[in-house]
Amino acid sequence: MILVLALSLLVQPVELDFDFYRTEVEPIFLEKREGYTRCVVCHAGDERAAFLEGLPEGAEAWSEEQSRRNFESVMSLVTPGDPLASRLLVHPLEPAAGGNEFHTGGRQFSSQDDPQFQTLAAWVRGAKAR
Repeated sequence: MILVLALSLLVQPVELDFDFYRTEVEPIFLEKREGYTRCVVCHAGDERAAFLEGLPEGAEAWSEEQSRRNFESVMSLVTPGDPLASRLLVHPLEPAAGGNEFHTGGRQFSSQDDPQFQTLAAWVRGAKAR
């Protein structure tokens, strides 16, 4: 018990960076992956699984204000510092690669080596925008 308490005092909390989110993570939600629909199609608006703002008519990206709301919402789907404890990463990840069965939108990531998975994981681990 004392060792666990001592170790928890040494671990610095991870802060999620908005600028990295906006420039690196948010574009993933808009990208069309071969064989899949874009994340924004199923996860925006008033749908049950929605965690993103609806994309304005004709817009190719969100405004900064919308991105800030998305950021706040998406933060509820991650465990800062622990990508594999974060629903945002494990739901669309192939179960054989460490994902779970609860994503009805298909397996967006066949492995943890997928570059977009790596970008999401980097953000969850605390990556900062350059």
